[in-house]
Amino acid sequence: MLNFILPFIVLILIVVFIHEYGHYYFAKKYGVGVTDFSIGFGKEIFGWNDKSGTRWKICWIPLGGYVKFFGDRNVYSQADHKEIVEKYNEEEQKKLFILKPLYQRTLIVFGGPLANFLLAFVIFFSIYTLIGKDFTPAVINEVQKDSPAMVGGLRQNDIILEIDGNKVESITDVSKFITMSTDEIIDFKIKRSYDELIFKVKPNTVLGEDNLGNKLNKRIVGIKLGAYNNEINHVKLGPAQSIYHAVNEVYYVSISSLKYIGAMISGKADTSQLGGPIRIAKISGQVAEFGILAFISMTAYISISLGLVNLFPIPMLDGGHLMFYAFEKLLGRPLSQKTQEGFFRIGLFLLISLMFFTTFNDLKDLGLFR
Repeated sequence: MLNFILPFIVLILIVVFIHEYGHYYFAKKYGVGVTDFSIGFGKEIFGWNDKSGTRWKICWIPLGGYVKFFGDRNVYSQADHKEIVEKYNEEEQKKLFILKPLYQRTLIVFGGPLANFLLAFVIFFSIYTLIGKDFTPAVINEVQKDSPAMVGGLRQNDIILEIDGNKVESITDVSKFITMSTDEIIDFKIKRSYDELIFKVKPNTVLGEDNLGNKLNKRIVGIKLGAYNNEINHVKLGPAQSIYHAVNEVYYVSISSLKYIGAMISGKADTSQLGGPIRIAKISGQVAEFGILAFISMTAYISISLGLVNLFPIPMLDGGHLMFYAFEKLLGRPLSQKTQEGFFRIGLFLLISLMFFTTFNDLKDLGLFR
């Protein structure tokens, strides 16, 4: 159990700290007072005050964090401007988040998700520069009899060039693109002799296991892959190439995640794969056993997920506040306190529903429900 908990706590500490530091950085940049910088919720385990009066602390429930601004009842306070002006003197008003220009408030809120995307970029960039990136062409060594691949026209010795328009740069890209695909038909662009051909393959969905032994519904096409001419091509990249591929990886994971979520909402994707903290803890421990590189890579993907989810236009998330600011820009004034509170109730209901759903999936994954 400890093997799962410790990696999970380390992962959460990293991605949550980076997220909250994004808010903190822009808040300090624009002169907003920060009273609390918390990793976790609930009772404080330990903490300290810095010279500017910010309380940095670690709390008992490691499922998030928050930055609390000077003058706010909480981080998402939407107190009336008139009450604010009457309560604080001119010097104190300069430190109030709610009185800052719209673009500054937008950047402060967007700073959290932005920091998560930047963390993932830095991780991918570092891996490609220091460790290298795999560019081994994916060759089909075997097409299983009567499989979707055989029905679709794929053959032994075909070199896979693209899947659904995504360039296949290595063998690992093939399983990634097949797994992340949500369409009923997957397009394979292959090289056969000197010809480039496109085949349409309808994958089967079967109950299987991932590389860590976790049960999941897998999309399979029935092929076995190998390296072209049995040669592994692992290359350390220069800074320019590393930047390109790191940006591309962050972009691909973000877009694919959005497509997958959209497919789940429309009923086209498997919702049983949606997990919460328990599943993340389990996978964190499993990945940590494969070594520090695998764990760091997972941290990048979790960081992208955290940044992405926080941009959803749901009140109580960063995206909900950005949505309010968009209304403020269009209307020329903030939404009324009553309207915002109504949105917050809806947001709370959605988040609690999502929490129960993911927790149920987690417990089912542990075998507690059938």
